[in-house]
Amino acid sequence: MSETKILLESGTNELEIVEFYLDESRASGDYRGYYGINVAKVLEIIQRPELTEMPEAAHASVLGAFNLRNEIIPLIDLAGWLHKNRAEKEPPKVIVTEFNRTKSAFLVSGVTRIHRIGWQEVEAPTNYVSSLTVNSITGVVKIAGRITFILDMEKICMDLNPGGEPDLEATDTVREAIAHKTYRVLLADDSNMARKMIANIMTSAGFKVHTEENGELALQYLLKIKALAEAEGHPLDKYVNLVVSDIEMPSMDGHTLTRRIKDDTGLRHLPVILCSSIITETLHHKGIAVGADAQVSKAELGELAPRALKLLEEQAG
Repeated sequence: MSETKILLESGTNELEIVEFYLDESRASGDYRGYYGINVAKVLEIIQRPELTEMPEAAHASVLGAFNLRNEIIPLIDLAGWLHKNRAEKEPPKVIVTEFNRTKSAFLVSGVTRIHRIGWQEVEAPTNYVSSLTVNSITGVVKIAGRITFILDMEKICMDLNPGGEPDLEATDTVREAIAHKTYRVLLADDSNMARKMIANIMTSAGFKVHTEENGELALQYLLKIKALAEAEGHPLDKYVNLVVSDIEMPSMDGHTLTRRIKDDTGLRHLPVILCSSIITETLHHKGIAVGADAQVSKAELGELAPRALKLLEEQAG
């Protein structure tokens, strides 16, 4: 598989995933586990390349680095990171990815195919399942009669690079600008790690933040707030002023949530910021197509609070 292209229209609540597997050696016998990654994050799938060892690798699962079209890309043994003993039954495959404006590669046992599914088919893992998997799973989907886990690749890369914290210098300026104002933000993100990080950033900047775990729950919250505002005779902005949404979420993705907000006469004036690891020059048009007011990569979270303030000031005139 060479460079991939997403053919899906914006706001259809669909995604395409590359399904891959890890063969694991166990005392009770070999086991094959199935996993998925959004096609939007996949650049290509290649054979295992020749590696150069990296000095003092941050984690034992970092096998080394290789040169791909004049770019040095680290290779991570996904089975090793998941604390599994990978069984080599066949030549492994390497999935080369790009998200958060960073390229990484993951060693897997093999790849099955690309599946097109609806986000409503993706179930969020229960808190119990999340705790057992160290919060490394963002979704569970049943494909061809088997369970496929969608991994939180951002968490994996952040755990491997804990020093990659966002530059929040601009947050102090925002805090001063809204010191005597109350701005309420609805945040939708399925990743526990991302949700807490973004909520902390926005709260530190002076915003009041309400969080939901996916687009469906966020929309239900907005419709409830809209009904409350109408019943009490208050404007909507007494309850919520801005929406910040991830794109990849079970039940309803951020593109669909944005489209639903902009199609609703009572909600359409709400500014929406899409905040995702898959916001790139190639995919930026998908957010524009559904009416997003701004798009911020999770690699540049320091820009989120200033962009939010700018949108609110523009709306106020």
